[in-house]
Amino acid sequence: MTDVLKVAVIGGDGTGPEVASEGLKVLHAVGKLENITIDATHFDIGGNRYLKTGKILTEEDIAQLSQFKSILLGAIGHPDVAPGILEKGILLALRFRFDQYINLRPVKLFPGVETPLKDKTPDDLDFVVIRENTEDMYAGVGGFMHKNTPHEVAIQTAIYTRKGCERWLRWSFEYTRKRNRRKKLTLVGKTNVLTYGHDLIWRTFQDVAKEYPDVEADYNHVDACCMWMVKNPEYYDVIATTNMFGDIITDMAGILQGGMGVAAGGNINPEPGGISMFEPMGGSAPKYTGKNVINPIATISAAAMLLEHAGYQKAADRVMKSIMTVTGTKMKSQSAGKMGYSTTEIGDLVCEML
Repeated sequence: MTDVLKVAVIGGDGTGPEVASEGLKVLHAVGKLENITIDATHFDIGGNRYLKTGKILTEEDIAQLSQFKSILLGAIGHPDVAPGILEKGILLALRFRFDQYINLRPVKLFPGVETPLKDKTPDDLDFVVIRENTEDMYAGVGGFMHKNTPHEVAIQTAIYTRKGCERWLRWSFEYTRKRNRRKKLTLVGKTNVLTYGHDLIWRTFQDVAKEYPDVEADYNHVDACCMWMVKNPEYYDVIATTNMFGDIITDMAGILQGGMGVAAGGNINPEPGGISMFEPMGGSAPKYTGKNVINPIATISAAAMLLEHAGYQKAADRVMKSIMTVTGTKMKSQSAGKMGYSTTEIGDLVCEML
């Protein structure tokens, strides 16, 4: 019997539609092998529509996307739209509206991929960052007084709730247990300076840790984490961190694993019936639009994450194994235009290796 997996596809801006197409191509290919029918629906959401119509993310969009449990995103970001409009109006809006309170970022060095870290191997670079995704500075609480005057005041308030901390940290402990590698969860914060919000996080972490005696509960200040991630990345198994710090350290982690062309992530609502979104970590790269040279590996990895979250572990494993075969035996580089193959050819190679 064939399963049906409904997927909403938001190609977005720049090279986003190109990489999304390759992710979808691989989903269809592995679906045929694993008896999964991929029922994909494309949504016109992004900078081009905004420039034409003034619409960013409408209630109609939300209602239609609510019919799906899985969203595959290409990229958001248009050179003719001021920074922040699309990011806040689409990416953050989707995360908040669908309560995607987990941002999951696997950090794995694939075979054949170069890392700027001397002498580090795929065995050394294999950890996961779990970023809280709906609170902190991103909650959007703040404002201006006397704007555009010499007396201007700007306030940006970080929000932390016990509920938000507890659900993110408990999910992190569960994930660490399930990952079953070293079973060590490192909380990354700044408890010595952020003595209110991060004190709440620390106390919650200690309380939840009591329920998981089999998981080592560890802690780093964020500045120490940045140092150790570069010096000894093998120290980490799973990292749990806040929205702001997670935004920063996952970009550094992406470079360590070979660049944004291979870094994928998921915005996850783990609740029953929750809607989750999977995407490459790189931007829309508008200078490469239409040239068929952008690296689709991150988006194909995101498609594998989508499959895993949807319950198709065997299909997800099959895609990841194919990706590592392609990076290890076929690709010359992970940089756009230097891969030795075009965008579409990389997608074809992953399909062939399935």
